[in-house]
Amino acid sequence: MPDRPAPPPLTRFQEGWRLTVAALGGLLLWVGQFGTNDQPVVWFAGLDLLLGSASVVAVHWRRRWPATVAWLTTLTTAFSSTAGVAGALAYVSLVTTRRWKAIVPVSVAGLGTGSLYELVAPGSGLPGDELPWWTTLVFLALFTAVALVAGLYIGARRDLVQSYRDRAETAEREQAARVEQARMGERARIAREMHDVLAHRISLVALHAGAMTYRTDLGAEELRSSARVVQENAHLALSELRDVLGVLRDRTPGPAAVGPGPSPPQPQPTLADLPALVRETREAGTPVQVAGRLADPAALPDAVGRTAFRVVQEALTNARKHAPGCPVVLRLDGTPGARLEVEVSNPLLRSPVPAGDRAWGPAGLGAASPVPGAGLGLVGLAERVGLAGGGLVHGPAAGRYEVRAWLPWPA
Repeated sequence: MPDRPAPPPLTRFQEGWRLTVAALGGLLLWVGQFGTNDQPVVWFAGLDLLLGSASVVAVHWRRRWPATVAWLTTLTTAFSSTAGVAGALAYVSLVTTRRWKAIVPVSVAGLGTGSLYELVAPGSGLPGDELPWWTTLVFLALFTAVALVAGLYIGARRDLVQSYRDRAETAEREQAARVEQARMGERARIAREMHDVLAHRISLVALHAGAMTYRTDLGAEELRSSARVVQENAHLALSELRDVLGVLRDRTPGPAAVGPGPSPPQPQPTLADLPALVRETREAGTPVQVAGRLADPAALPDAVGRTAFRVVQEALTNARKHAPGCPVVLRLDGTPGARLEVEVSNPLLRSPVPAGDRAWGPAGLGAASPVPGAGLGLVGLAERVGLAGGGLVHGPAAGRYEVRAWLPWPA
């Protein structure tokens, strides 16, 4: 049986009044035993008082050594009526532990020592002297039963309070874990949104800025065209950043506020915004071929369309980073009640594009230095697709790099 938790500590006042009750109660018993006797035995009365005082002192350590103190005070009651209340207190403290291997012997010993005192105490003035011996035994048994019930009640109450305390602590720990999990989930969500929104625009800015940095043979019109792309995408990046921050705040729409104020957050893009994304990618210098057919694009849920848009956006951004100027094939297929399939592929570059070659695009983007990547875009994308109930695979296949995703399309 596992050890029970230690009883709650007592304050000095709580311990003090308990010891005071034990001492005063024992003193009253001593007076009742010897004060009514016309010729008390002085030496036995002194021994009774001395043993009772020692029992009151020993009771102070009843919580640290409940069985030991209970045995000492119980054996003392064989020669001291003054130790009766202290013994009862020690016995109740032992019963609260509910260790029956220690409780049963002490209970039996208490019945024996109480009966023994009636036999050895000289000149007892109690009315019980004229009664049969078994009446004293019955009285002691009833007193022991009352003390036993009181101890069991106190022990059960302590265990109940401890269980409530443990539950509260467990609930607090679980709540803290849930809060931390929610915090980490929110951070991951913000990171995904930031990456999806900014990676596309910043990659365009970096490519065109790199082209203007490394190419020395660009004409004025080409420089103006690249600078215009950098400016437009920088502005769009800031605008989309404001939009996604507004969505991440999860503001609940309400009545329109009177007077000027921040504009409501724009909805996140879905497949309806895919033509604009393809057009921007083509204008940035990456040819995109769109294939496949969607049975009923209007029936596609916004959540699925939003995830599919992010898949295409991330794949086009990676193609522009790692295979600048190479043609990309985008395929969309799906029907309601089945699933939506998205596939984006581009050729694998066997070697870097020579600096002097002119690739597709207004500013020779093939000559630009490759845009560094953190390598976390596809990781976050796989998590996003998994949360939507789909799957995503990516990697080289037959000389091309493919990103394929499938998403459920409810009927």
